[in-house]
Amino acid sequence: MNSDKTARIKELTELLNKASKAYYVEGTEIMSNYEYDALYDELVSLEAETGFVLSNSPTQNVGYEAAQQLVKEAHETPALSLDKTKDPQVLADFLGTQKGILSWKLDGLTVVVTYENGTMMKAVTRGNGEIGEVVTANARTFVNLPLTIPYKGKLVLRGEAVIRYSDFERINREIPDADAKYKNPRNLCSGSVRQLDPAITATRSVNYLVFSLVTVSGDAADQPDFSNSNEKKFLWLKSLGFDVVPYRMTDRSTVQEDVRSYAEEILSFDIPSDGLVLLMDDIAYGESLGRTAKFPRNAIAFKWKDETAQTTLTEVEWSPSRTGLINPVAIFEPVELEGTTVSRASLHNLSIMEGLKLGIGDTITVYKANMIIPQIAENLTGSGNFPIPDTCPACHGSTAVQEENGVKTLHCPNPECPAKKIKLFSDFVSRNAMNIEGISEETLEKFIGHGYITEFADIYRLSRYRDEIVNMNGFGEKSYENLIRSIDSSRKTALYRLVNGLGIIGIGPQNAKVLCRYFKNDLEKLRSAGTEELTFVDGIGEVLAGNIHSYFADEENKRILDDLLQEITLEQEQMEEPDQKLSGLTFVITGSLNHYGNRDALKSEIESMGGKVAGSVSAKTSYLINNDILSGSSKNKKARELNIPVITEEEYLEMIRE
Repeated sequence: MNSDKTARIKELTELLNKASKAYYVEGTEIMSNYEYDALYDELVSLEAETGFVLSNSPTQNVGYEAAQQLVKEAHETPALSLDKTKDPQVLADFLGTQKGILSWKLDGLTVVVTYENGTMMKAVTRGNGEIGEVVTANARTFVNLPLTIPYKGKLVLRGEAVIRYSDFERINREIPDADAKYKNPRNLCSGSVRQLDPAITATRSVNYLVFSLVTVSGDAADQPDFSNSNEKKFLWLKSLGFDVVPYRMTDRSTVQEDVRSYAEEILSFDIPSDGLVLLMDDIAYGESLGRTAKFPRNAIAFKWKDETAQTTLTEVEWSPSRTGLINPVAIFEPVELEGTTVSRASLHNLSIMEGLKLGIGDTITVYKANMIIPQIAENLTGSGNFPIPDTCPACHGSTAVQEENGVKTLHCPNPECPAKKIKLFSDFVSRNAMNIEGISEETLEKFIGHGYITEFADIYRLSRYRDEIVNMNGFGEKSYENLIRSIDSSRKTALYRLVNGLGIIGIGPQNAKVLCRYFKNDLEKLRSAGTEELTFVDGIGEVLAGNIHSYFADEENKRILDDLLQEITLEQEQMEEPDQKLSGLTFVITGSLNHYGNRDALKSEIESMGGKVAGSVSAKTSYLINNDILSGSSKNKKARELNIPVITEEEYLEMIRE
């Protein structure tokens, strides 16, 4: 046996296992999908050539051990993975004279569900194929999984728990913190299904699509007749109320055209998919093919053969975030991929950069992982001459390289780095503060990363960087003009908006209004007020008073505010004493609204009339506002249990008109 090849097998086994653990267990990436597939194929070839296979080889094992937080349980039937190909001709050869079922290969979390006597009794994740984690309580929150079915025998199903792209985008839109947004639907789904608290799973809109009927048993009279057809199994499951993975029947003559059709559909398919699965329709014939230690032989997976394009690396952009991590992003000459123009790709971390040996001017090939996410496949030049920055682009302080589990990342250790204060700037430009439209957290992150913004006043001086912003990715002449117009329109503002936007701990829109009303819109009186005087303001206790006094007493805050006041004008508005008819009442708002633009608008109105708004129903709640008063939502159920009135918007409006 060639010792060099043996050593290479050991090296590949260790590297691929590390990559799989990072991807499936830790939710991170240390190499691209393209690189993983290439290394995996190399390992398969070497093992076949040498006959040398390690016990922990990824070609022999089908996943990682289940996490420790949930109870583990062995599967009655091993949940094997599938052999794969990227060549449609292999699919045709696989079928031969047989008919097949071609379906989406869904990219979520495989869950095995068991029904007995018509009731869903158990749900277990795939885990390592032999042992999974029990997630029964969480599975009961899947939006389309039946809790009871008409069939009274035992039924064991395999399916994929998924979060649709539309739901994923909705969930992320509801998260104001850019760093807290989820990276992709697969990771979100995996974390949601494996939650310890089913209430959290219930908020994630998890769907379940069946792709295999593992076991069906019961009274002989009740046994379904599948006529030796896997499609008949799918149709029977549909008749019981299950959603099955979308599929189409195919054969050797049509399978390649069917693959092309799927390739067109994936661009608008709402469910994450990383390929296709081809299953023999003939059950007996498929079973006669047997199985290997890892793969059944009655099915095969098809992974998209990534469309690649050659281009030139022109820049590596370093994007600092509020966590201190500085992320590298490759900028290259624009190319067409999968029907769109791409010019940027995340490099994830320093380890991937070093592995690709990147340098400015290098010739690279790029592709879209799963036809969606731009990635660098190869570096054909491999100059490796790109320097790792020793200063942070946002604060110009020294950077530091960190290494954890073999992955190198670049960080800014400066606790005062502006990039770590994106939430502060985001609150400053928000609707309830300075109300500057067109400057999202993503835009702020770019501007701060480039050093255009280090304090509030810099927002009003962005015209200094006109040419740079116009040529920035995602911007242009029109976007720049709209942004400057919105910034200029915010220069004249009410004092309470400014106070709300300064980031004083504990001070929101309502407290800001109360403060400004008490000090008759006199900023200087507010700035010079002592802690004791501040406690005289309605709703301001000792803690908040201390926060306000400390903020205005800080020399750096004084300088920042004085600098900002050079750019804005405070309106001397007359603030009327508000109607406090909702004083002492606590409301909870849920569901969609008809008369208000959003919940914040309704919340602001309630607070302006002395009421309070809470996030959850409790014994202290006075009213739950929900236009769907008959809804079976958890908030409605809780309100009914506590005898708390559930009212519509119309009823609320009648209440405040009285």
